[in-house]
Amino acid sequence: MIHPALLLPAAAVLFGLVLGSFLNVLIYRLPRDESPWRGRSHCTSCGRTVRWYENVPVLSWILLHGRCSGCRSAISWRYPTVELATAALALVCVRHYGPSGAAAGYFVFLATLLAVAWIDWQHMIIPDELSLGVLVLGLVLGATVLPLGPWRALCGALAGAGFVYGVAAAYKAVRGVEGMGFGDVKLAAMIGAFLGPVQVLLTIFVAACLGSLYGMALLGRGGGGKSMVAFGTFLAAGAALCLFFGAPLAGWYLHLLRR
Repeated sequence: MIHPALLLPAAAVLFGLVLGSFLNVLIYRLPRDESPWRGRSHCTSCGRTVRWYENVPVLSWILLHGRCSGCRSAISWRYPTVELATAALALVCVRHYGPSGAAAGYFVFLATLLAVAWIDWQHMIIPDELSLGVLVLGLVLGATVLPLGPWRALCGALAGAGFVYGVAAAYKAVRGVEGMGFGDVKLAAMIGAFLGPVQVLLTIFVAACLGSLYGMALLGRGGGGKSMVAFGTFLAAGAALCLFFGAPLAGWYLHLLRR
């Protein structure tokens, strides 16, 4: 018998696992221009259709020892990792916001960021289905259940898109090459719709810091100075950090400016 106090966290974890399984579909199919709605899941090596009992989040991967039951090819560790990460995000949202529309809205936001981060890291693209589709959802949620209000949600979307577009245009004018793609502009707009104008600008700053650290690590390992960096992945990480730690991060940054 589950204690009543554990019912909501347990339900959040189970829902997160299920949604994480769907995120894996998005992560695999969207970069390949495949519909996430049509066609059953299949082995990416032999094409064998995955049976329903082989598609249970995390558990099936463990029981199959991470291998296709048909051709015995390895099943990527991405599948259980994304499922567990999504379950953790659901639990964090419920713990932080309680049983509310805000918890559900921010969970969708974080789950989208997880999918975006993975896709951009692997393929250097950000699907419009995730950035623009969830941007519209963010504006609706900002006007209804999120603690922003419609005006701050709209201003956040405009601030995020405008700032990243301005930086990208300036970089191209000075260097003569693309520094950031338009996918980053659309992602910044989506993030701003959920976080508002102040937090989205802080997100961009945090993302730039994370990206710079990664770039320095690449140079330290002998990578070229022109190595491509998936900035959308760092935007996603920065947005998740700012959602929960935005106030302390802003305080730390302002303290640095006063020194």
